Amino acid sequence: MKEHDPLRHDPAELGELESNILSIVWRQGSVSAEQVRETLDRPLTDSTVRTMLRRLEEKGYIAHSIENRAFIYRPAESRQRVAGNAVKRILNQLCEGSVETLLVGMVDSKVLEPAELERLAKRISAVSEQDKRKNDNKS
Repeated sequence: MKEHDPLRHDPAELGELESNILSIVWRQGSVSAEQVRETLDRPLTDSTVRTMLRRLEEKGYIAHSIENRAFIYRPAESRQRVAGNAVKRILNQLCEGSVETLLVGMVDSKVLEPAELERLAKRISAVSEQDKRKNDNKS
């Protein structure tokens, strides 16, 4: 594992500003601190934005490279992987590892509509069928 692995950081602990900046980096793919500052919906100093970017990098969410003496930030982890890790934490902490408990809770809480659950079940079934065919062909 990397020293600053998002698997070890709970995304729920990100502050509102950190979350907003991370969303900007995910949306734009690569971005300078100035571009982040201009995109935010509130006026912040350059120093504040750079501090937030540094914190996100320390937590393992973003990385930077240097282009023409400017730091360019990019995602270190995809939105899907970070979300998956957050769900894994919830699953382990609140659902005793039961995906069924989590999904039933999401349906009961109207987070996941039954039609979405049905689409997911079909997708899972299709992937399972593909995997089965691949394994049958290897035999």
